Amino acid sequence: MKLRISRTRIPQNKRQLDLNLARPFELDRNSHLGGKSFYFFDFDDNVVSLATPIVLFSKKDNSEKWVSSGSFAQHSKSIGKDGPFKDYFLNFDDDTGSFRNFRDQKINIFERLLGKQLSFHEDIQVALKRADYSWKAPSWHCFYHATYNQRPTSVITARGHQKETIKRGIDLLVKDGHLPHNPNYLTIYPVSNSTVRATELDDPKFQISVPELKRRAIIQSVETALQTYGHSPHHRFGMSDDDPANLELITEAMKELKREYVDMSFFVIQTTEDAIIKTEVLQHRTKQRHRFTKPEQLNLL
Repeated sequence: MKLRISRTRIPQNKRQLDLNLARPFELDRNSHLGGKSFYFFDFDDNVVSLATPIVLFSKKDNSEKWVSSGSFAQHSKSIGKDGPFKDYFLNFDDDTGSFRNFRDQKINIFERLLGKQLSFHEDIQVALKRADYSWKAPSWHCFYHATYNQRPTSVITARGHQKETIKRGIDLLVKDGHLPHNPNYLTIYPVSNSTVRATELDDPKFQISVPELKRRAIIQSVETALQTYGHSPHHRFGMSDDDPANLELITEAMKELKREYVDMSFFVIQTTEDAIIKTEVLQHRTKQRHRFTKPEQLNLL
């Protein structure tokens, strides 16, 4: 008599959560000295790759051209000047402009009854239907590590959604089994949100660039960390981003913080398609610490 082996398919999220049972909880690197590790993340193309399009407008006839966030990051400085988008321009109207898909849309009661959702949540749900490798961006493993071990985590994104929209979007990743629980949020800065810009980042006239807004958000997040967890010379802070323009001002923010908090450690993590580069910001210079070609190899802090 032959034994029949059951091949009942285990749901994808159940398999992922089961893997956590053998994963040890890791203390902060400097916990024995009273220090904590703080993780700051850009979201798009850094933690998660979403198909949220940016809309460019033709100088000739105002027609629309939709481009990916990755393509925009690569060519943002040359739009309207040279390169593939020299004949296009950006429109900054929240409702009808280039970044309208990165803002919360107005959804009436009837639309909600029909199942309409905010574009951010729809984009995440569409991503979750694809293979993991197609939407988990280079810093995903770092984000998972920080979440699993309950590190204080900040999300600093160019998006302009409400903070609760960002939280509910990440909660979808939890419900689908890709994260064990919600992050231990320190701060959330959707820096293009009009309220955040005006009241938290001191930009009431909406004149400051996204990289500069991110720089301010980093500094304020460090201040929040110190107010919440106290001062320690053994604290470690790191921010990961994929946009070269953002990385310049992130580095400047870290330099400014290092001058004020000399004994603490500050890192900038640059994510690209084929590598992750971890650089420590010292008092008078920067020093590349690690370059990885596989994201799972990186222990960010």
